Amino acid sequence: MKLLFTLFLVLLNADTTLPAADFDYPQPEKSNQTDSYFGTDVADPYRWMENESDPRLAGWIEKENQITQAYLEKIPFRESLKKRLTELVDYPKYSIPWTKQGKRFYFKNSGLQNQSVLYVVDAPGKQPRILLDPNTLSEDGTVSLQTTSVSRDGKYLAYALARSGSDWNEIYVMTIEDAKTNSDVLKWIKFSPIAWEEDGFYYSRYDAPPKGKELSAKNEFHKVYYHKLGTPQEDDRLVYEDREHPQRTHRAYTDREEKYLFLASSDSTYGNSLALKDLCKENAPFQTIVDTFDSELGFVAVVGDKILLQTDRDAPNQRLVAIDPNRPTPEHWTDVIPQSDALLLGVWPLGGKLIVVYLKDAAHDAYIYDENGKRERKIELPTLGVCGFSGEQDQDVYFQSFTSFTYPTVIYQCDMKTGETTELFPSEAKFDPAGFETKRIWYTNNSGQKAPIFVVHKKGLTLDGNNPTLLYGYGGFNINMTPSFSALRLPFMESGGVYAVAILRGGGEYGETWYKSGTLEQKKNVLDDFAAAAEELIEEKYTKPQKLAIQGGSNGGLLVGAALTQRPELYSAVACSAPLLDMVRYERFSLGRTWNDEYGTADDADELGWLLTGMLELCEYAPVEIDASGGLSAIADLRGALEPLAAELRERSSRHARRHRLPPATPPPARATTIEALPTPETDAAPSVHTEALPAHGLDPED
Repeated sequence: MKLLFTLFLVLLNADTTLPAADFDYPQPEKSNQTDSYFGTDVADPYRWMENESDPRLAGWIEKENQITQAYLEKIPFRESLKKRLTELVDYPKYSIPWTKQGKRFYFKNSGLQNQSVLYVVDAPGKQPRILLDPNTLSEDGTVSLQTTSVSRDGKYLAYALARSGSDWNEIYVMTIEDAKTNSDVLKWIKFSPIAWEEDGFYYSRYDAPPKGKELSAKNEFHKVYYHKLGTPQEDDRLVYEDREHPQRTHRAYTDREEKYLFLASSDSTYGNSLALKDLCKENAPFQTIVDTFDSELGFVAVVGDKILLQTDRDAPNQRLVAIDPNRPTPEHWTDVIPQSDALLLGVWPLGGKLIVVYLKDAAHDAYIYDENGKRERKIELPTLGVCGFSGEQDQDVYFQSFTSFTYPTVIYQCDMKTGETTELFPSEAKFDPAGFETKRIWYTNNSGQKAPIFVVHKKGLTLDGNNPTLLYGYGGFNINMTPSFSALRLPFMESGGVYAVAILRGGGEYGETWYKSGTLEQKKNVLDDFAAAAEELIEEKYTKPQKLAIQGGSNGGLLVGAALTQRPELYSAVACSAPLLDMVRYERFSLGRTWNDEYGTADDADELGWLLTGMLELCEYAPVEIDASGGLSAIADLRGALEPLAAELRERSSRHARRHRLPPATPPPARATTIEALPTPETDAAPSVHTEALPAHGLDPED
């Protein structure tokens, strides 16, 4: 991230930019690899680069890095920038606390630590002590803490680690009293919460992959197991598997009293089925709540004899429903909080009340309701931003977090009964937010819809079209782009730069239709929205093409890579991080197949037509090479090979009817609980590590 903003300062500040240089880029080898797609052969000369262990690939990457580092080392202000970045980042950061059996847990980063440290306060009035410091788990810092979960009795901490950037996890168990790790070691875990029941927990895993293929083998047949503490993993009890649908993923959750086990299954990045099991009844079967994948359901809380669920089923803006565990199917549901004209983002059962957060024009509004769904009052927030909550269902004291673009995360301690709010962990960031301002301006897309752009800059900015501007975009997977704080952006803005975040179709900010109109055959809408946002910034005199840079990662990397090839005259610099660019073969790796509801699949002739049409006509997904002069050029032989096939499929694609096709109306915002298969922007918060999606608001924040 520091490298990224170094490059933007170089590229966008004309007075300090280094002279243009002719780079001697390494030329990768080309093979004779071809594939047949519905009878047409397609060349893929760089297929060998898919093998991460090929020494030729390592050599090519090393030469690319040498070119980059040689350029960076010549930047005259690099050391002063590094000093300022260090000052800005070096301040304590805290997560929102959570409690179990009188113990308070939270994460803290002292400033420059690679990972945040987990602390525990054993009882009121006690001093906090370190429970788990992930920075000590490896000498080179390649072991990272992914997930934590405290047992109901507050005696044990289960935690998941990842090694060397892999998405494979290993689960360990620690005794909280003495902070000693036990003998339990569970492996080959992915995309798994940790759900406690008595002296063990539920988790999800795959079978061990073939040796040497740990990072590239396709993951199939996700299973749910129960692990009893102190026993070997091979003795774990299989709770659920689906041998007919190898690509589905399955997650298990329990409520705070461990009365019910919830089983959520997904076959893509949107939608889940849900079943429940009564843990108080021996050998009770799973009862189906919903067995389809056309909506999302998340557990919130058990209140009396009812179970509260948050769902977008028959409610694109989400609603809170109560279900009877003896009759859990949708025809028996009752609304507690019906859907409204804003997206219901989350519900927290705290202090005998419900704290409800809505997403309104990509920023949060928060309210307190009673448990019957009656609104009592609004929670006032400092500015446009994002809030979160934590606490116990039966305790008056709860915690609130708040952050925004120029508002470092602050943690508050609140009292539901008295309404008193105090700063528990105030921000200690070394900058004055009063010198900056955040605006929400609007652009109009090609469907006539208005959407916001968050614009952040120093106060007193002159709108003369000459301001260096960094435009961020994502536009996918129903993920909401909301205000977030990062000290790493500040040197750019302190130097007169403008930071902007565009709200694009494909995200979840304005509902199911907004999301789906940026997927599949309509993916080009995301690119058009991004270009429209850029043009609005130019029209309003914030910047000009010669001063405009764009940034995106993963799905956002696809966005900015395609944006640059589609509209090269509109942007002068691009940071394309971890992009998804091979749209014909992306689903052949890791969990790529679960993304085909977003992009389409090359295994279907109609959907392949969308992908190839995009590659050929729109340059959206076109593979590009950088020649010796630094210019962009399409790979002509690939284009020639694909053109006949694309032409043949184009007409069929236009008639293709798909279950997720865009509806004609424009409903309000979609889901609140998101399985974030792809990343959102980085922030400076000290997170409580990764949170899995389904019941995101009825559980402890570390789960």
